[in-house]
Amino acid sequence: TYGPRMHPNDGRVVSNFIVQALQNKPITIYGEGTQTRSFCYVDDLIEGFIRLMNSPDDLTGPVNLGNPGEFTMIQLAQTILELTGSRSQLVHEALPRDDPKQRRPDIALANQHLGWEPKIQLREGLKATIAYFADLLKRKPN
Repeated sequence: TYGPRMHPNDGRVVSNFIVQALQNKPITIYGEGTQTRSFCYVDDLIEGFIRLMNSPDDLTGPVNLGNPGEFTMIQLAQTILELTGSRSQLVHEALPRDDPKQRRPDIALANQHLGWEPKIQLREGLKATIAYFADLLKRKPN
């Protein structure tokens, strides 16, 4: 999950890449960057939570909420570079041993029982998240 109000140093890939890009610092890619992740914008996740909380008592889980769209780390970094206009370079470091090659939620139950699926596309969500971080970094004392 990503979106405005994330902490700039939370260690998540979206916030790391955005902060690095906005500061024109190298963007760290682990391994070749071909591992995939799925990114769910916070508003979509909250909508899913609300629908789940309002669901009938006989709906038992787990019910996965997330975005099944997959993006490689390279695709994410390139999209953030494009949206920020950054001059950052991509720097590859060793892939951690426990780094999964793929993460993709199966949201079939959420779709079937809650009528839920994410609506916010990655580029749209990144634009709002980048604007938040750009403002935050401007206000941050040096």
